[in-house]
Parts: sequence; C-alpha cells; structure tokens
Amino acid sequence: MAAMNQARPAPSVAMSLTGENGGSQWGHGRAAAPGSKRRPCLTNLGRYDARLNSEVTIRRCRQPDVQAVLELWEQERSEHASTPDRSDEVERLVADSPAALLVAERGGEIVGALIAAWDGWRGNMYRLAVRDRHRREGIGLALTRAGEEYLRQCGVRRVTALVAFDDDVAGPFWEAAGYPQDHEIGRRVRNL
Repeated sequence: MAAMNQARPAPSVAMSLTGENGGSQWGHGRAAAPGSKRRPCLTNLGRYDARLNSEVTIRRCRQPDVQAVLELWEQERSEHASTPDRSDEVERLVADSPAALLVAERGGEIVGALIAAWDGWRGNMYRLAVRDRHRREGIGLALTRAGEEYLRQCGVRRVTALVAFDDDVAGPFWEAAGYPQDHEIGRRVRNL
C-alpha cells in the first residue's frame, strides 16, 4: 500500500483511435443482425493503441494473453472478489463476447487489464487491475479511458464502474477518474 501513495511523474498519454486498416480499433468480426437497430461497435479487426510512453500499449486481449490476465487477476485480486476466475470463461469473453477485455502491455508483459462491457443499453467497467509495481504510472486511467472510448463507439451514454464501497484503493481511483459513488442505487447479486 505504501507504494501506492508514492508520487511518480505522470506520463503523457497519446491515443490512436483507429485500427490498423483505418477503421474501428475494436475489431471482432460480429455485426448487427439484419434489420437490427443495434449499432455494431465491433466491426473491423484492428487494434487500439494508447501509448503512455514508448513502453506501454493498451489493446484488446487476445487468446494467447488469457493466462497472463488470469495470473494478473490472481496476484492483484481485490479482497472483495468472490467468484473464481476460470480460463474457459475468459477465453469465451475474448472470442465471443461483445465486451472488450483490454490489456496494458509493457515489454511483452501484461501489466494491466480492464473489462468494458456493453449490454446493448448501458456500459459497465470492472475487473480493473494493474500490477502493483506499475501503479501510479497512468496505466489504470489509460485503460479506463480506452474502455470509455470503446463504449462510446458502441453508442453507450452512461457507464457504471463496479467497485466495492469500502475498497480503499479502487474507490479513490474511480472517484478521481470521474466516477463518483452512487448513493441512490446499489446492486443485488445472486450466483448461478
């Protein structure tokens, strides 16, 4: 925790918002059904880059990254997380889901991850994790802004961040990122 409070110089953040072929960076290969009014937000197989500096890239997760993301979540797991992470579920998220699992990569290592999910109406962000030794470098905020851009391209106008009420690390981060705690609405959960 002490390392979290040490000030480090803020890196400059420049984001490239087009894919490798000049189209959407959120490529997934799935389009809206014929006659659907749903906006296809994942249409061109490209990639998203948010270069924090010459070493860190924010991009969509790929199948070969799944084990590294699971290891990151295991090491940086919130004490409030209650369900186990399973590789088959993360692989399915990467392959089939309209959600974006974004990763921050430095020198070939996954140093951060975030899920930005869209249910066709609202956006949700959760499972934000940054390796402890890379915190306070702007990686969490860059992942958050990349998630927002992905959701904005989906047509989302409101985003919820899933954060435990008494999380002393995540709470202040999300507050500073512009996500104040909602004192009116909570969530109800049931495991299936």
